[in-house]
Amino acid sequence: MDDIRDVNRNRRALLSGFSVAGASMMLGGLPLAVRAEEKGAALKIGVIGAGKIGGAVGMHWAKAGHEVFFSSRHPEQLADLVKRAGPNARAGTPREAAAFGEVLLISVPYGAVPQVGQDYAKELAGKVVLETGNPFPSRDGAMAEPALAKGAGLASAEFLPGVRLVRAFTSVPAADVANGAHRSGDRIAIPLAGDDAGALEMAVRLVKEAGFEPVVVGDLASAKKFDRGTNVFGKALTAAELRRGLGM
Repeated sequence: MDDIRDVNRNRRALLSGFSVAGASMMLGGLPLAVRAEEKGAALKIGVIGAGKIGGAVGMHWAKAGHEVFFSSRHPEQLADLVKRAGPNARAGTPREAAAFGEVLLISVPYGAVPQVGQDYAKELAGKVVLETGNPFPSRDGAMAEPALAKGAGLASAEFLPGVRLVRAFTSVPAADVANGAHRSGDRIAIPLAGDDAGALEMAVRLVKEAGFEPVVVGDLASAKKFDRGTNVFGKALTAAELRRGLGM
């Protein structure tokens, strides 16, 4: 129930600045992905970057019944992943995945996020996007330190304009994402942050269906609380442990 209260609290905060009529238009005009959530329908999910995180999360979703389109610069190398993911999976180019998905998972090295936002802006526009990357100067170059100082949530929003962004699957080690889904007892918690209440609702649903426990931390600025270098980063925590670590 905590995740539902978290989402409702964020929804109230996001709507507080709108008139009643404006709020009605905002919620009534949610795109297909959020309407599908209300029905519990299977979704079309595009995965841009099918590495350790993207491949694992996409596989969990395919096994949960969603149609998953994996992609990379070399889609021919994804044949084994598609086979293991089962009949709901396919593979192709990043542009094809961006066009296919009602919801997108972007899981690329952080230095590539600006190029993804630029190259596929048309295909991504208006869609719920879960983004997983973390800035590392040794890998991502000069853009990494300013992004980390600002907070990866706010930085990613600048790199991916026009999307309904949620930071997700950013702080749990890749091995735990791959092997810890649906574990018995308390599940591994996935912190979430976003400015769009409907996108957060979708992320809560998808985190659960991937086999984890969603914890809505707050808006995109609050994603800095679980960025690289914080006391909860790089750990597979339960929801209670995560909330304690975040002071929630």
